[in-house]
Amino acid sequence: MMEDPDLNPRKEVTLAQLLPNMLTVAAICAGVTAIRLGVQGDYVRAVQLLLIAGVLDGLDGRIARLLRSSSAMGAELDSLADFLNFGVAAPLVIYYWGLQDARHAGWIAVLFFAICCVMRLARFNVSAKSGDAKGGSGAYFEGLPSPAGALLAMLPMFVTFAIPGMTKPPALLIGIYMAGVGLLMISPVPVWSFKKTKISRENVKFFLLAFGCIAAALVIFTWSALIVLCLAYVAAVVWKLIEMRWWPGSEV
Repeated sequence: MMEDPDLNPRKEVTLAQLLPNMLTVAAICAGVTAIRLGVQGDYVRAVQLLLIAGVLDGLDGRIARLLRSSSAMGAELDSLADFLNFGVAAPLVIYYWGLQDARHAGWIAVLFFAICCVMRLARFNVSAKSGDAKGGSGAYFEGLPSPAGALLAMLPMFVTFAIPGMTKPPALLIGIYMAGVGLLMISPVPVWSFKKTKISRENVKFFLLAFGCIAAALVIFTWSALIVLCLAYVAAVVWKLIEMRWWPGSEV
């Protein structure tokens, strides 16, 4: 007797539906390998892998929404990957690069940053599930997102990579700076979100032109372009804080 297919649904998914999770797993592999390269002293390639992990992190969720393959497991996997890559791998690479001279103080800075990152991700997950716009679904995030926090934390590395022969900053200064970035992640500082940004059709061509120039700069002048992007990001945060102070009634 033939079985009713409605009573026995086939629990199968296409490879296309698995693509977002595959990108997340690839990001995890990049982050773990970055830790290994950091231990070996290959800091340039370690940072490059963390940048790749950041790109994959930005793609997986968007592709999942496009393919309509979002799932609870995928969301949890993405959150865990974020903590591994940006809350563990990034500060560890920074530690191996410039914090070992500070010994215990340097390690405390790593732990401080990691705790701030996991608290930031936990707050984001709770806010996303409750529908709170400040968690990241609105025009602004509350606090630095973890990928942006990791990127800013690695800014001293970008500077030394961009300027040949430049010596590393003192370990204690690096640790204080990294702890400061960690505080920004758990702070209520409003940070611009790209997700809800809208561009008029008349300005699309200018946006694409600017994007092409930025992409070319990142490929050709990677470290210098990253420095400029980090400083521009900080300037945008500072501008929003100034705007809130002078126009306290503005929406966040």
